[in-house]
Amino acid sequence: MKRALIGLLALGLGLGLAQQAPLKIGVVVSATGPAASLGIPERNTLVLLEEQVNRRGGVAGRPVQFIVIDDASDTTQAVRATRRLIQEDQVLAIIGTTTTPASLGMIDPVAEAGVPKISMAANLEIVFPVDEKRRWVFKTPQTEQQMSIPIVRDMQASNVRTVAYIGFNDAYGEGWARAFEAAAREAGIQVVASERFARTDTSVAGQVLRILARNPDAVLIGGSGTAPVLPQRTLRERGYRGLIYQTHGVANPDFLRVGGEVVVGTRLPAGPVLVFDQLPPDFPNRQVATSYVQQYESRFGIGSYSTFGGHAFDAWAILRPALERALRREQTTNLAAFRRVLRDELEATRNVVGTHGIFNMSPTDHLGLRFNEAAVMVEIVRDANGKLDWKLLRTFR
Repeated sequence: MKRALIGLLALGLGLGLAQQAPLKIGVVVSATGPAASLGIPERNTLVLLEEQVNRRGGVAGRPVQFIVIDDASDTTQAVRATRRLIQEDQVLAIIGTTTTPASLGMIDPVAEAGVPKISMAANLEIVFPVDEKRRWVFKTPQTEQQMSIPIVRDMQASNVRTVAYIGFNDAYGEGWARAFEAAAREAGIQVVASERFARTDTSVAGQVLRILARNPDAVLIGGSGTAPVLPQRTLRERGYRGLIYQTHGVANPDFLRVGGEVVVGTRLPAGPVLVFDQLPPDFPNRQVATSYVQQYESRFGIGSYSTFGGHAFDAWAILRPALERALRREQTTNLAAFRRVLRDELEATRNVVGTHGIFNMSPTDHLGLRFNEAAVMVEIVRDANGKLDWKLLRTFR
């Protein structure tokens, strides 16, 4: 009798939740195309979170609905998806997208409509300066400026005096070129070559030959996903034996799978979630990162997690409490007013512990991460079983 009563109560709660109008959140990710190795774990994470939050009663007693659109790693499709989510689906906010060029392209439509957006791309210009357009935009990944610091410090410790750069010929690669060159110059490291390649290129022989002619102590490759394997493989095949650095844009299992032996010894900065089990016990977000990885791997398989899924997790970690606060202030029936209140509450984010660090937003900072909590330096190694893995080199706290 008691079990039957509990079952009826649970059924009643479930029906009550289902009858409530869902809180619709738009999601744009690059689940196909060159950035798929980044976008798939982002999409998977949000699918997992949607199931969890609704199973536990939703947000303020209302179900959450993530409306997910794949932009195929294409800026035009990302902008089109953004307009559809705003105009047709009437979403409260948007999470997305995966890549820097597409995230930059989404700024105009969200600003025009007054819809808050949380990007999962790295470029500083997505959120800075916080002007009339960018006041609607927030993001979770570390910037190129922040991640240049651990690279330069590692180069100094390794006695690197000259370095070459080769990066994407788009906003991601250009952003990294500017940020890294400034950090290197300040540290007294000379950038002796600066080359570009397209995400879809099949050869970078000419660029690599020009780099080799300068004989740099190290090379930094400014790309994301699996495409940066190409210049690294070409460098090694042409006999380069110096240090090779990558950016946090390659911190995913597919980079290891595609790169194989050629990426052993690569150094890169990454969010602490990448090496969650190697962090010091008192690292501020070790517990959250560990919990996320365990949840993700229980659903999608051991070794399937990446830092990019962590960016999606962090976007929801910021958005959920902001939604709860906004719902106490404004009803969703007045969509424009609710979006404005939600934007204000996102900007009021304080002390949210995510997989990549602790978020504290402000009117002039729509990222809110401190470098020393959000970055670690890692190296790609072979473990005792011969499997490629990430090894923590140092933290910066």
